[in-house]
Amino acid sequence: MEEEINLKKCLDCKKSIRGRSDKRFCDDACRNSYNYKQNSDQTNLIRKINHTLRKNRRILQEVLGDEGILKISKEKMLLQGFDLKYHTHNFINAKGQTYYFIYEYGYLVLENNLLLIVKRIPK
Repeated sequence: MEEEINLKKCLDCKKSIRGRSDKRFCDDACRNSYNYKQNSDQTNLIRKINHTLRKNRRILQEVLGDEGILKISKEKMLLQGFDLKYHTHNFINAKGQTYYFIYEYGYLVLENNLLLIVKRIPK
């Protein structure tokens, strides 16, 4: 019986494990370390995307202010750090125009390098 217990190794540090038969880590530090290593690539990618989405939303919110709709140059938005590649969803209106939304704030790409900024009011 003692030999079986010694055969189990910690998934993180590879030391022998004593205790319950379903135990996979020797302590909480090894469990946390192992899980951090497993999730770090995905977590970093998601963290970067969420950061960009929050930044885009904040820029749209600041630019729009209390106005319901606003035209602004794409260049001004890009200079503030706005990233056109990241949005949460899009909406195609009856005219076939595609609005790109970051949560409740959206924009429509117009001619002459202009963006039309809008805020969708939830129903």
